[in-house]
Amino acid sequence: GKCLPLTSFDIDAPRWDQSTFMGRLKHFFNITDCRTAVLPDSRLDEAKALVESCRAGSVPPGTTEEQLHYAKKLYDSAFHPDTGDRMNIIGRMSFQVPGGMAITGCMLQFYRTVPAVVFWQWVNQSFNALVNYTNRNAASPITPKQIGVAYITATSTALATAVGLNLYTKKAPPLVARWVPFAAVASANCVNIPMMRQQEILNGIAVTDENGNKLGHSKVAAVKGITQVVISRITMAAPGMIILPIIMQRLEKYKFMQRITFLHGPIQVMMVGAFLIFMVPAACSLFPQRW
Repeated sequence: GKCLPLTSFDIDAPRWDQSTFMGRLKHFFNITDCRTAVLPDSRLDEAKALVESCRAGSVPPGTTEEQLHYAKKLYDSAFHPDTGDRMNIIGRMSFQVPGGMAITGCMLQFYRTVPAVVFWQWVNQSFNALVNYTNRNAASPITPKQIGVAYITATSTALATAVGLNLYTKKAPPLVARWVPFAAVASANCVNIPMMRQQEILNGIAVTDENGNKLGHSKVAAVKGITQVVISRITMAAPGMIILPIIMQRLEKYKFMQRITFLHGPIQVMMVGAFLIFMVPAACSLFPQRW
């Protein structure tokens, strides 16, 4: 990396053009990199200190551009953009792929019995609620009571959809039953995200011009933003939860797969992971964050 005139480096400027899908994709691949989730807190705090000194215009001599980019990557993956607080590991963007693949793999594997469906849908909604809470907009505070109500409503929606459809699909083709977890996840997202962010819908979100000057608050912008989050969350889950059941349905007809039923769970977790490594950044990139 090359040494820079230290005052010229804008650490908060996007590294890639955020008005294009590919630019956003590179950005989200960068901050959802699950390798950063295993770094110790001390390494993350070092990165934060470097980012903050760069913002203040005093970069340690000999620091390269590459080191600054990496520090910003760690900072974006582990610290809250509004408050600068270190986020709990489960709520971080870098944990979305490992957390999501474990839970989704289990939802797809254990879809036959009601207790298993109830348990894994509950685990998934708890994970979602924690992610949403961790990444909440600090300017629109939400009370613990509102979080509780949103969590209970989303979990109830997921369970009602999953259990209801499970009973309904008893007579349907086997593949339809395998798609029930996706229907449950999609319907819960439609309830969970708007409820977790109800303050933004009720009060509007701050709208700024391209120079960052506040123009006021807009409820329309809040609804548009939250709708986009719901769409991107469902898009994130869709390929794995729709295509994988078709693949597993085919694979389970083979003798060798019938001999290794104990590996079906781990196989699904790995395959979901392969989908999510691409789908998490792709779904986050669907819409520009500023429009």
